Amino acid sequence: MSPARLSLNQWTTRRWSMREAVDGCVRHGIPAIGLWREAVAEQGLAATAKLVTDAGLRVSSLCRGGFLTGPGPALKDNRAAIDEAAALDAACLVLVVGGLPGVSPGGAPRPGFSRDLAEARIRVADALALLAPYAAERGVRLALEPLHPMYCADRAVLSTLGQALDLAEGYPAEQVGVVVDTFHLWWDPQVLTQIARAAGRIASYQVSDFLVPLPADTLLGRGMMGDGVIDFGPLTAAVDAAGYRGDIEVEIFNADIWATDPDEVVATMKRRFATLIG
Repeated sequence: MSPARLSLNQWTTRRWSMREAVDGCVRHGIPAIGLWREAVAEQGLAATAKLVTDAGLRVSSLCRGGFLTGPGPALKDNRAAIDEAAALDAACLVLVVGGLPGVSPGGAPRPGFSRDLAEARIRVADALALLAPYAAERGVRLALEPLHPMYCADRAVLSTLGQALDLAEGYPAEQVGVVVDTFHLWWDPQVLTQIARAAGRIASYQVSDFLVPLPADTLLGRGMMGDGVIDFGPLTAAVDAAGYRGDIEVEIFNADIWATDPDEVVATMKRRFATLIG
């Protein structure tokens, strides 16, 4: 896992603007960046594409599309996300598929929300069937991201890599892939077997650590590699053995890290990547 494959997911240094994040990658010798749609919209799509291209960076992913379980599966917004990924020449568009209908991310269930988990998963499959051909026409690879089970109700009814692969395998590998994110998958006793099964279908490998105890806002429970409980060696070896040769994103949501000088964060990230991932 060469440092030449290291990518900064821009949410790791959330204080940085788009231009600052791109400049930071160049300054620290990081060859790729994972972009978020909110930041792209703030900078402007064309301006972002030019900024990244002029800096000589790769776009390892665009985050995020998805939230496919609502009464209308956000097809218009997801098609817009696909168009944005195409314009940015992103390696993939990450799909966070959504939780139970009527349960918003991080919010309380709305009156009359659905508890039908099986139906929510059917909605994801139905929406993917509509989006995959649109993405294929534009040369965009969709990447299903399973999230840790604690996010099943409000963010992703796909909780294991096996579930994501069950959906993805209905499509060509270059059309629909999966995300292997250490924070979300480290706990799964089947994860190494499922990573092997994912050979040729891994669209993104994202790394961060799992902190114990988790903060009150569990979304911010990601830590810098080495600060939590994950054994990265077997996961990284499995991803490598599965033939993944793409960029490796460091994606961290953590209030203390966001409050730290981003240059210091990136310097630490490079050291930890070299010792724990590379």
